[in-house]
Amino acid sequence: MKKKYNLFKNASYALQGVLTLLKEKAFLLEIFFIIPLLFWLCFLNLTIVQKSVMIMSLFTVLIAEALNTAVEYTVDLVTDEWHEFAKKAKDTASAAVFFSIVQAAVVWGINLFLS
Repeated sequence: MKKKYNLFKNASYALQGVLTLLKEKAFLLEIFFIIPLLFWLCFLNLTIVQKSVMIMSLFTVLIAEALNTAVEYTVDLVTDEWHEFAKKAKDTASAAVFFSIVQAAVVWGINLFLS
């Protein structure tokens, strides 16, 4: 028999994930930079489309960090020993965070330059 979908139960899992992320130094550092940028964005004379794209670029960083954290936890669960594949998995997930930060910086730079 198929399980019923429980919106509230699934939302609680997501909230637990957010609480886990709030204990991660890298995530907190990103939040430290993102919150002032979101506040500053309110005062910029940009179109709603420009602001939306800029907001999405910042959330992409948080999404990438969440996935990076999930990869790190999973690798750490599988092995305590150093392994080349574990290193590659963690490094690749970290690269995704780096690319998302570069992408956000480019989006913000272009929008601020064009305004």
